[in-house]
Amino acid sequence: MNWYLKVINQYFDFSGRARRKEYWMFILFSILISWTLAIIDMVFETYVFSIISTIYSLLIFIPSLAVLLRRLHDSGNSGWYLFLLLIPILGWIWLLVLLCIESEPGQNKWGENPKGFGNDSLINQIGVE
Repeated sequence: MNWYLKVINQYFDFSGRARRKEYWMFILFSILISWTLAIIDMVFETYVFSIISTIYSLLIFIPSLAVLLRRLHDSGNSGWYLFLLLIPILGWIWLLVLLCIESEPGQNKWGENPKGFGNDSLINQIGVE
C-alpha cells in the first residue's frame, strides 16, 4: 500500500524514474480498488458506486500516466513510447515488455536509479509524521 500512496503523493510528477515494484504495486492496488467498487455496484445495484467508480477512475488517471512515464524513464526509454498503445496488439506487447524490463543501471538522463543504496528506506517514511 505504501507504493500506491507514494505514486498518489507524486500526483503530477512526470519527471524522474519509477522502479518496477512501484509501478506494478500501484497498478495492482488500482485494479483491486476498481474491482471492489464494481463488485459493490453489482451487489447493491445502485448508481452511487458507478459514480464513485467513475470519479475514482478520473482521479487516478493522471497519477497512472505519471508513473507509467517514470517507469519508461527508468528502463531508459522516452515517455513517447506511450504511443505504442496506438499500435494494436504488437504495440501493447512491446510496451508491456518495456514496463517489465530491469532498470537501467546507474544514472540516466532522467535521474538517479531509484534502486540505489538507501532508497528502500524512503518508502517506509510515507505516512509517518
